[in-house]
Amino acid sequence: MPGYSAPVPRTSHRPPVQARHYALCSGHFLATAAGHRMFNLGGNAIDAGVAAGICLNVLLPDLTSFGGVAPTIVYHKESDELRSISGLGYWGKDANLEVYQREEGGVIPNGARRSVMPAAADAWLTSLARYGSLSFETVITPAIELCEQGFQMYPSLHRNLNKHRPNIECFPSSAEVFLPGGRVPEVGEIFYQKDLGRTFRRMVDAEKRESSNGRRAGVEAARDEFYKGDIAREIAAFITEQGGFITEEDLAGFASDVETPPSINYKGINVYATGPWSQGPMNLQTLKILEGIDLKSMGHNSVDYLSTLVQALDLVFADREAYYADPKFFDVPLDELLSEAYAAEQRRRIDPNTTFDEMPAPGQLSAVGAVRGGSGPIGSMSDETYPDTSYVCAVDAEGNAFSATPSDPVAGSPVIPGLGLIASGRGNQSRIDPDHPSSLQPGKRPRLTPNPAMAFKDGKLYMPFGTPGGDMQVQSMVQVFLNIVEFEMDPQQAIEEPRIGTFNHPDSFAPHTYWPGLRQIETRIDASVIEELEKRGHKIERWPDWTRSTGNVCTIVVDHETGTRTAGADARAEAYAIGW
Repeated sequence: MPGYSAPVPRTSHRPPVQARHYALCSGHFLATAAGHRMFNLGGNAIDAGVAAGICLNVLLPDLTSFGGVAPTIVYHKESDELRSISGLGYWGKDANLEVYQREEGGVIPNGARRSVMPAAADAWLTSLARYGSLSFETVITPAIELCEQGFQMYPSLHRNLNKHRPNIECFPSSAEVFLPGGRVPEVGEIFYQKDLGRTFRRMVDAEKRESSNGRRAGVEAARDEFYKGDIAREIAAFITEQGGFITEEDLAGFASDVETPPSINYKGINVYATGPWSQGPMNLQTLKILEGIDLKSMGHNSVDYLSTLVQALDLVFADREAYYADPKFFDVPLDELLSEAYAAEQRRRIDPNTTFDEMPAPGQLSAVGAVRGGSGPIGSMSDETYPDTSYVCAVDAEGNAFSATPSDPVAGSPVIPGLGLIASGRGNQSRIDPDHPSSLQPGKRPRLTPNPAMAFKDGKLYMPFGTPGGDMQVQSMVQVFLNIVEFEMDPQQAIEEPRIGTFNHPDSFAPHTYWPGLRQIETRIDASVIEELEKRGHKIERWPDWTRSTGNVCTIVVDHETGTRTAGADARAEAYAIGW
């Protein structure tokens, strides 16, 4: 295959999708098809990505919501703008840490009290208004069709709704939508979300009222209907009634941050991630540490390679715990964390012949002084967190690119009656400890797990990439990136290769459980490699083959010499790629 000369024979179950004009991949094949429709209507990568992303909110309610989060990175070729759009809500002005200490036993419970501002809607519409070319009505039409005409219940959605049925039953408004007739619809049965469809149509009506003032004004009117109109009043009234902390004033003042994303250079490739309000900089820190190590000579998924990789990740997880937070409330020393000198210091702490049997101390930073952060309760991998998150990326013929990681499942937050969506439950990634960098405060964003990325080579777009997976997101993203860059795999093979994960850190989700020294590994990795890792002190638990616990990665790699866009989508779940 032109542009790829993998040192091992192809082992992927799907071919990479190669195209000249555009490519798109997402966490569900119908969402990918919706993005394809936008390209056929003359839309650009942003139009296609937003259409697919909103369809993910409809198709994957067990993982995402239109009222959830959707951190996004957009590259707009004509203006040469590269921006991240946070797509992450903050705590309402009346939220109070003491309430959770006094009334909730020091935890953030399921329900409306974990709700922060719904932000995905803002991320989608901000992206579309600034960088798209189609109307909101055009872009959202596939999602409306999926709501009103329904779609076939598929196995993983059926499984997750059944698995978390007790949580859904706690909220009558959620049960009405997701347990029609008191049960989860069977696989193959048509599933409808008509309230959500009506919400979308209300926003389209608002756009039409402003259409005479131009496309952007219409899109912004649709956004204002959600955050300043009747929809906002319904959200605020319900969350307040349920004991949460979202007011009409909070919603009217909300807007995603639009900023230049942080970056590092990895062997001539500029890699961009979301800011330290997310775990995005972990991608950058990990790659910067590994840049100074000859990974290729170690051999792909060798003992030395995997031991080195997880130790680099352990070091960066420790930094995440100590130093990452909403930079509006905490002085995150990001420049030093991403510096060459700091990466060299951290690199010296790695020895592939041994391991960290507990979370290492965070690196010492001249800008900080005393080390902060903390751990959590000791747990086992039987301790469950909710499944959540999906991913979408798109690249068009002009060179525009879109990368977004929508999230927030229905299992832990109540559906707002009549609207068919939740208000983001990301509050459960905040801490009740007032001394923690990510402590709960009014107006403050939780430290978020979803984190899309994008890379450029020789000043030109190279690849958007991302995945769901909670604390596995960065780990899977780094492994796929290295498979492509270091081991010369095409995107599909790079995605399908087996992975390792470290859990030697507090989990991002409450109760922030900590598993000292634990690694999990897909058993497709050679048994002798796993055994040698155990001899070197790694505490290994084996994942089943092709587990979606490792994520559901998508990426598109651009070859500027041939003009080819090569897309890959993870075979571990419903992700699919398409191109032309």
